[in-house]
Amino acid sequence: MNWITDYVRPKINSLFSRREVPENLWTKCPECGTMLFHRELAANLNVCTNCDHHLPIGPRDRFAALFDAGLWTEVKVPDPLPDPLQFRDQKKYADRLRAAQKDTGAKDAMLVAEGEVMRTPMVVAAQDFSFMAGSMGMYVGNALIAAATRAVETRRPLVVFTASGGARMQEGILSLMQMPRTTVAVGMVKEARLPYITVLTHPTTGGVTASYAMLGDIQIAEPNALICFAGPRVIEQTIREKLPEGFQRAEYLLDHGMLDRVTHRKAMRDELATLVRLLMRESAPVKGDLPAPPPAAVAAAPEAAPQP
Repeated sequence: MNWITDYVRPKINSLFSRREVPENLWTKCPECGTMLFHRELAANLNVCTNCDHHLPIGPRDRFAALFDAGLWTEVKVPDPLPDPLQFRDQKKYADRLRAAQKDTGAKDAMLVAEGEVMRTPMVVAAQDFSFMAGSMGMYVGNALIAAATRAVETRRPLVVFTASGGARMQEGILSLMQMPRTTVAVGMVKEARLPYITVLTHPTTGGVTASYAMLGDIQIAEPNALICFAGPRVIEQTIREKLPEGFQRAEYLLDHGMLDRVTHRKAMRDELATLVRLLMRESAPVKGDLPAPPPAAVAAAPEAAPQP
């Protein structure tokens, strides 16, 4: 037995061997190619620190940055039939749902919450593109109806963040029926004379664009978000012409009157609070932890004694 080969060398190798680095520590920006450290990226709300490109962000991370102190309450959404058509392509639809739930930790492609944004009560719904491309199925329809119902019950404005590849093909005609259902839900909010604001994020396409995404009293988009019904590649193949630069992007739609605002993700919190208070005919939001005291309290406060 050679003790140097069998014992000493393995011991030295174990002391100086490289530690395995997790694969999810770095993210490559799809726009400029910069490698972004995960903590810096999360602290910057998933916005590239080099080129300002807006990367996808999940509903829970978005709510944590949006609501005061990151506090919010989830609104319960009724569960639909899990696989109404018994659909199967390469695998069963039920298996796809379970896999998506395991990978994302989400129940489905939309999350509904209520809380305060700069002391302004709101009901907010957000789609999760990582869950089956944010596709609109019966659960998403139920979620938007639950959000609208809660907004009407509590007399709060409704804000919806959209991110979707369209209707969910595994639910067939039932997914397309969510377009009129969600349109009726938006009508409930408007009949109650409550603000309905949509924030279109990258990408918002298909049946979502054709329904609740474009029905807002005010329509906001994140920079460079793709917003369309049919994608640019499909249009180019159909008309056999080259499309204009930036076609169907947020800035192009803003220039052509389809949007009201294009707002950076970091400024979205202030923007929503200001717009909601304006539409609700309330005073401007206070930038701080505590709300401004009422005018009567200010008038009744004793004057400060002069300093000696």
